[in-house]
Amino acid sequence: MRANYGYADGSGEWYLTIDTDVCDACGACVKACPQGALAVGLNDYDEDDKEVATVVAAHRKKVKYTCGLCKPHGQVAAEPCHVACPHGAIAHSW
Repeated sequence: MRANYGYADGSGEWYLTIDTDVCDACGACVKACPQGALAVGLNDYDEDDKEVATVVAAHRKKVKYTCGLCKPHGQVAAEPCHVACPHGAIAHSW
């Protein structure tokens, strides 16, 4: 299942997606996120007790601004959380 954290507004869709079927809660993305937006916790989207990466509640409604700082531009090739995830479980909507 893909867990979508974020929102859509007049300027676009701003989602950070975590594939909970692929995520093994290793925490590599948590360590790589310079904004502190990610954590390992219980899966919000399933009724099982599996731990996965999640977006911290304080950042869920401001993904555009939190993750926008890491959006690829110039010499930044990819978001740090994407690079750190060994399973490719993280994606952004932009």
